[in-house]
Amino acid sequence: MKTMIGNKSIVFMWCMFLLALMAFGPSLASADKHTAKTEAWETWSKPNDAFDAKKMGDMSGFDPAKWVNPEGDTIKIAVVWPHSGPGALNGELAWGCVTFVAYDINQRGGIFVDGKKKKIALYKADSQSRPDVAKKVVERMVLQEKVDVLLGTSGSNIMKIINEVANKYKVIGQNIGALSDDLQDATNFGPYSFMSSDTTESIGRGMAYFYGQIRKKEKKFYILCQDYSFGRGMADGFKNGLKEYYPEAEIVGEDYHKLFLTDFAPYLEKIKASGAEVVWTGDWLPDAGNLLKQSRQMNINIPFANLFLDEPNMLNEIGVEGTKGLMNIKHFDKAGPAFTSPGMIKYYKAWNDGWQNRWKTPPYNTPLFRHPMGTLGHWQQQVYWLLSVIERAKSTDADKIAKVWEGDTYQYVNGRIVKMRACDHKAIQGFRVAEWVPPAEQKVSFNMPPYHWYESASNVGPSWEIPAEKVLPLMDRALDRCKGKNDWGD
Repeated sequence: MKTMIGNKSIVFMWCMFLLALMAFGPSLASADKHTAKTEAWETWSKPNDAFDAKKMGDMSGFDPAKWVNPEGDTIKIAVVWPHSGPGALNGELAWGCVTFVAYDINQRGGIFVDGKKKKIALYKADSQSRPDVAKKVVERMVLQEKVDVLLGTSGSNIMKIINEVANKYKVIGQNIGALSDDLQDATNFGPYSFMSSDTTESIGRGMAYFYGQIRKKEKKFYILCQDYSFGRGMADGFKNGLKEYYPEAEIVGEDYHKLFLTDFAPYLEKIKASGAEVVWTGDWLPDAGNLLKQSRQMNINIPFANLFLDEPNMLNEIGVEGTKGLMNIKHFDKAGPAFTSPGMIKYYKAWNDGWQNRWKTPPYNTPLFRHPMGTLGHWQQQVYWLLSVIERAKSTDADKIAKVWEGDTYQYVNGRIVKMRACDHKAIQGFRVAEWVPPAEQKVSFNMPPYHWYESASNVGPSWEIPAEKVLPLMDRALDRCKGKNDWGD
């Protein structure tokens, strides 16, 4: 009898222990950065706001080359990009994206802030890709033009200057185009700078996750990136990701080159001799295009895993065979068919109809601006997120905007959800990896007529989703605000 009672007691205690684990398991798990999914993930199913295509204004008159600022009291945004010089095409991209968003909001009548409805006014701030010029022009935007937001940019070195000025003068600095993790570390963090873009660490780890956990094929990788904080961050993220998700992979070479390089031959010869099966590059325009063109001219036809080797003018120039097999990771797009909702179709056509029927001014009439996807979609939707936050803050006061944005979640037009981590102002998001295929095979992605992205180049075909919890951005715990937080910011 005593034995039976003893056994029952043991069983009872084990049951109570298991119940305790069930009750406290999620909270215990949330303390671990790799398993801190449950609580944070639940917030993503109910974003604080979402882009609603049904509310879009009449876009039939939009032309990015014919932007005119509205009169009266406005919300002023400086578009800080290289609008001239070797990186000017990036400025054209940004201007096209931001004017589209501002035109839409203005067609709706503006946003109710500071007790009245205000439309959006935009100011070109030409950094020329030069830090000394950027500092002068950004300060002029704040002190003379009285802008409410400094929006930027291609080049993390320039974005750092934008953030410094934003924090000094207490205006919002939104980073939609620079990706270096150190922009929001303990040294560079400021209360008014927000990194709604993705980060080098997350992107690199995302591509490594794809090769190690999804594709499981190639094992020999060569790294070639631009020689500054962004390029080295892209390389580090990929290397860290391989260690975590693909330890049997081998890096057979690693090089860094100066910005705006015209001759890649020395690097390409080393790649050819290395036996690499894949090249990982973070290069952006014009380096990205020159790299791919010269590699194909030298009969180096191995795949490039990339973020920005998707510039359509360059792809169409190289042709179907030369672009087939590229592996592209992207921040805005989602895996699978691109057009899965009436809202996404409406949004796409609002842009594409203008490109087909109205835009006559270069470069907006070129293939580069045909589709509002990839970087174009990402930059546009980040600006919509900014304006959503301003509208919910009901103010252009930077402190009120920051209070709303910290910890905010927002859903893009295609369903992707992003979260602004409160402690360091870095966005959390997932990615899509896609393999470039010939036009006849692009229907799996472009799932409405004409069932391909481009006629003369390979482009998105099969694609795979990279979950956000696999690519959480780096957190610098030397930043006091982040001490005691897990990688979700909880």
